[in-house]
Amino acid sequence: MSQERLEVIKTAGFILKPNDSEIRTLYERIRGQFEAKGIRVLLAERSAKMIGLEGVSFDAMCEESDFLVSLGGDGTLLSLVRRSYGYHKPVVGINAGNLGFLADVTIDEVDIFLEQLFSGEYRIDNRMMIAGYIKKASGAKIDFFALNDVVITSPMPSKMVKVNASIDGERFNSYRGDGLIISTPTGSTAYNLAAGGPVVYPLTEAFIITPVMAHSLTNQRPLVVPTDFYIELDAEKYDAIASIDGQERYELEEGDVLHLGGAPEGAKLLHRKERNYFSVLREKLHWGDNL
Repeated sequence: MSQERLEVIKTAGFILKPNDSEIRTLYERIRGQFEAKGIRVLLAERSAKMIGLEGVSFDAMCEESDFLVSLGGDGTLLSLVRRSYGYHKPVVGINAGNLGFLADVTIDEVDIFLEQLFSGEYRIDNRMMIAGYIKKASGAKIDFFALNDVVITSPMPSKMVKVNASIDGERFNSYRGDGLIISTPTGSTAYNLAAGGPVVYPLTEAFIITPVMAHSLTNQRPLVVPTDFYIELDAEKYDAIASIDGQERYELEEGDVLHLGGAPEGAKLLHRKERNYFSVLREKLHWGDNL
């Protein structure tokens, strides 16, 4: 468990959930709570424009902030983590809806969270991320990072895709079906779980490879491998879509190769100290409800 601490707690950078009619009211309330504790608040330009306020560029926000805040749900936090990866700033999620797996500070807990922040009653989890790139048949290269998962599917609903998978340069399987998920432990409770993959403790460092509705007479099972391995994927004879955290989409054509490895540094997620992962699992997945 990481013992990392914030060196300075003076400036917080915010991004907001898009297309939420109540987000300005929530933001202004929370900004007031932060400022009452002496914390300067910076709002990213895109979020500011959305609610009719002045903001700063995303890069300036990241550079000047001691930690970053997503106000929204898990999707808002995923976007912030990816976009801010190069700055390696701790990120906390304030949930504007239901309790999330990632954005776990509720609106009513903001004052408590700030008190705990100054008293050191928090933790910073280091979550594995995927560092990947697509090498196009043309020679072009597209780089990306993912916190949850990379999913390969057909661009057309109900159409099969064939994904060839290699580990450290050696072919180990060809998946025919609706798609293939390469998940991190953080993303194991997302699409991976819905597709029948295992739940993996989020501080583990591993890839979870889970087929989606395999069209095969063989028993295609999920596979968990350490991040020391390097994964290569291609969609042989089929066009496909590579989806990054469910938010970025790239076309894969025949001859394109998707390369995946563990990122050199993980995402820093800031949590209240008493936040318990297994309690979140129990609540979100209704474990034990029949007891």
